[in-house]
Amino acid sequence: CVVSVTNVPPRHSTIRPGSPVPVNTNNPGVRKAARFGVYRYNNSSNDLFLFKESQIKKAMVQIVRGLKYMLHVEIKRTVCEKRDHASLDSCHFQREKNLQRMLRCYFEVWIQPWTHRVHIPVAHC
Repeated sequence: CVVSVTNVPPRHSTIRPGSPVPVNTNNPGVRKAARFGVYRYNNSSNDLFLFKESQIKKAMVQIVRGLKYMLHVEIKRTVCEKRDHASLDSCHFQREKNLQRMLRCYFEVWIQPWTHRVHIPVAHC
């Protein structure tokens, strides 16, 4: 998949390579990284339904040969079945009480913008 990350800090930024720093959970890079974590979860789960991020609770970013995001994310079951391969953007969360499910996840998502590579070494839910 192709990723474009345009939110690399400027040279005069206080962010130093190697040290994780908090980043706004509404940051476009954070939101994109959370979605990659969700894709990884969905690909490895046995659930009939797709899950989607409902809330990004905490986000850190570390500059290390790219951008490494460390994210605490709540994900919820959607009404979209995996076999439909629906776009997550058009999937609504489950409304039926007995089908609702929420998981708290920790994702590490490493994005190298210049190679268009995304690596997700950690995805715990």
